[in-house]
Amino acid sequence: MKTGQLFKSTSQSKQEIPSPLAERMRPKNFNDFVGQEEVLAPGRPLREAIERDALQSIILWGPPGTGKTTLARLIATTTRANFIAFSAVMSSIKDIRLVMEDAQEIRSRLGRRTILFVDEIHRFNKAQQDAFLPRVEAGDIVLIGATTENPSFEVNSALLSRSKVFLLRPLTNKEVISILKHALSDTDLGLGRDKLKVLPSALEAMAKAANGDARVALNLLELASIIAVGADQEAEDTTVNSGTNSRRIIDRELVANVLQRRTLLYDKTGEEHFNLISALHKSMRNSDPDASVYWLARMVEAGEDPMYIARRLVRFASEDIGNADPRALALAVSAKDAVHFIGMPEGNTALAQAAIYLAVAPKSNAVYRAYERATTDVRDALAEPVPLHLRNASTKLMEELGYGKGYRYAHDDKDATTAMECLPAHLSKRTYYEPTKSGLEKIFGQRIATWREIKRRKTRPEKNKR
Repeated sequence: MKTGQLFKSTSQSKQEIPSPLAERMRPKNFNDFVGQEEVLAPGRPLREAIERDALQSIILWGPPGTGKTTLARLIATTTRANFIAFSAVMSSIKDIRLVMEDAQEIRSRLGRRTILFVDEIHRFNKAQQDAFLPRVEAGDIVLIGATTENPSFEVNSALLSRSKVFLLRPLTNKEVISILKHALSDTDLGLGRDKLKVLPSALEAMAKAANGDARVALNLLELASIIAVGADQEAEDTTVNSGTNSRRIIDRELVANVLQRRTLLYDKTGEEHFNLISALHKSMRNSDPDASVYWLARMVEAGEDPMYIARRLVRFASEDIGNADPRALALAVSAKDAVHFIGMPEGNTALAQAAIYLAVAPKSNAVYRAYERATTDVRDALAEPVPLHLRNASTKLMEELGYGKGYRYAHDDKDATTAMECLPAHLSKRTYYEPTKSGLEKIFGQRIATWREIKRRKTRPEKNKR
């Protein structure tokens, strides 16, 4: 890979094809950058380091469309250092080593450091990330990594310790609307020449659908504008006084139509991210191992992030199997660790093993339902203090105040359970966990029934004494 190729302008022939609106509207300077004031406002350390060309290695962590790549481009136009970028999806360990060699040579020959931007750095495995370390430590390169995943889990600890992590938050609806309005008013790169009228309700609908992602919002606006302009031109063709009554209006109804069209388009391609994970999840829930491994293969071969799949398997293990087979969660976590350890494509069989096991395992959503019930009470019921008998008397004052008074040690009881109430008083009659008769939960149900009967029996005499 040759240096200095980052964000190279397209050839004359390619310029004839307009770039997507989201690409054209990328900010060219910090004044145009919307959002992320916490890290990019004037005087903030990151902003100062960029403007002074004194940047050290950083990790930009945030969801899609929050400005990670845009920030890298601003750095590229600001720094006097050699600037290189590539995506972890497209690059190999050989590419990394070539860049490292170039960086070392440039520093020794020209005295210039190299700033290296790595998009989606979490997709690099441990060996690939390790290749950066020597040159980062030697000062030949300043690493800028962009990731949508938690760096604590996805970036090597040695690399992480040499970098400052900056969290980029999702954009607010107000910020997204500001970006959309700028695109509508820009006559050079935006949609200003189309003379569109976008109702406030439509802007709000697009901002809400974007969910903090500027790229998604601009893509929605671009598609809506195409539909609006097309409808206007069609109307002009069938009207005698063409052009006197423009219909280039984008309202909430048109936005809803755009959102529906996007959904239908994804349904037709069969490769849409959420549809595929939904198919995998529902196939495993239905105990169909064949369909489960098929949808898994579709996702893996389409280039889905294997760690995303692993996380969904872990969630499924506790949500749809739970205590019917506690080994399911352990296996799902092991599959995640295996993928993280050996990388892809070797990790595909670990994912397949987990998916097939989860599909054939006994099913129960009792844990899921128990948590939902408990959450409802946590949100809606009075949050009473922890009962005194459940508190630890860590100091003499606490003991004098009654902390721990009345606590009963279950192991001292012949049944290993007491009549002591552990829920707040107003929730003492609540039942959250109701095990099914599937797998181990059948045994759990029997044990819980026995525990409840023992508790009732031990409570009864106390009530009679009163």
